[in-house]
Amino acid sequence: MIGFLYVLAGVFGAAFLHPYLFYPLSLRMMRARPVDRGQAPRPGASLLFAAYNEERALPSKLANIEAIKRLHPDLEVLAYCDLCTDRSLSLLQSRPDLLRVIAAIERTGKATGMRRMVEEARGDVCIFTDANVLIEPGSVGKLLDHFRSPDVGGVAGTLHYVNEEESVTAGVSGLYWRLEERIKALESRCGSIMGADGSIFATRRNLYPEVPPHLLDDMTASFAVLFHGQRLISAPDVVAYERNASAASDEFRRKRRIACRAFNTHRYLRRKVKRHLPPVDRYKYVSHKLLRWFGAPLALLSALSLAAALLLDGRVSLLILIAAGAGTALAAGLLKLRPFSSAFAIAGAIVATFFGVMDALRGRTYQTWTPAQSRD
Repeated sequence: MIGFLYVLAGVFGAAFLHPYLFYPLSLRMMRARPVDRGQAPRPGASLLFAAYNEERALPSKLANIEAIKRLHPDLEVLAYCDLCTDRSLSLLQSRPDLLRVIAAIERTGKATGMRRMVEEARGDVCIFTDANVLIEPGSVGKLLDHFRSPDVGGVAGTLHYVNEEESVTAGVSGLYWRLEERIKALESRCGSIMGADGSIFATRRNLYPEVPPHLLDDMTASFAVLFHGQRLISAPDVVAYERNASAASDEFRRKRRIACRAFNTHRYLRRKVKRHLPPVDRYKYVSHKLLRWFGAPLALLSALSLAAALLLDGRVSLLILIAAGAGTALAAGLLKLRPFSSAFAIAGAIVATFFGVMDALRGRTYQTWTPAQSRD
C-alpha cells in the first residue's frame, strides 16, 4: 500500500509536470517537417480586430495601422466596435482612410464581431489581432509569405509583453508566455501547433468556421485549420507587442475567464479532435491543453498521495518538515517576498485555470469581455 502511494504521487506529479517539462523534450525527438513556401504569389489580406472601451489603446493602435499601411497600402483593415460606451467608436470612425468600422447595435462579444468581419473581408487571408496589440509593421509581409505554401492554412505570430518589470504578476505572465512560445515553436517544427492566440494569428478566409458566441474564437478558428488537413504553424519572425495585466486580481479573473471559454470550446470541438486529428496531434492536444487545465488537482493529488505515504511509512518528521516549508513559502508569497512571490503567482495562475474549468463544467459561459484598466 505504501509503495503504491509513492508511485501514485510520482504519477500525478509527472502528469502535472508533463506539459512544461517532458512534453517539450518529446517534441525535440520528433522528425522535423520543414515548410516549403514554393513560388506562389503573396496572397491578399484583411486585418481584423474587435474593440470594447479601448479608447486608451486606440491612438497607438491607429498609429500602428498607419505604419503598416505605409508598407502594405492594399491591406484591408476592419474594426468591430462592440457597442462601446467610451470614445472608441468616434476614434475609429475618425480614420476612414485607414479602416472600415462595423458598429454593433447591441453588445455581442468578440466571437460574433470576428464572424461579421470575416463575412465582409475581401482578403484571401484574415489576420486577427486585438485592439491593444501593436504589430511590428514589417511582420505583416513575413506573415503572408508563410501562406505561399499550399500546406499552410494558419500562422501564429510571436507575442512579447512590454511591461514584465512592472509587477510580479506581469513578470510571471511574461515568463509563462515565453515558455508557451517556445513550445509552439517545437510543435511547429514537427507539424502543427495546438491552437493560436488571438493577439496575432492568421488563417485562410475560406477556412474560418462558425463560432458560437460564448467560445474562444481564436481557438475555434485555428483548430478549423487542422480539421481541414492543413498546417497551423508558429512564426517567430512575426512579432507583436502587448501590455499584460499587472494586478494579480485582474490576471486571476482573466485566466479564469479564458480557461472557462477554452474548456467550453474543448467540449464543442472534442468530437472533431478525435475524428480529424492524427495520433501525433492528439498527443499534442492532450499534452498542451488537457493536462494544463487539470494542473491544480494533479498537483494536489500528488501532494496528498505523498503525505499519506509518508504518514503510513512512519516518516512523520519529514512530513512535518515538508508541510512547514510549504507553509513558510506560502506566507512569504503572500508577503510578496522574492522568489516566493513568483512561485505564488504561478500557483495562482494554475488555480485560476482550474477554477475556469470548473465554471465551464457548472455551465457558466462568458460571451462579452471588459478590458482591464491599466494602472498609471
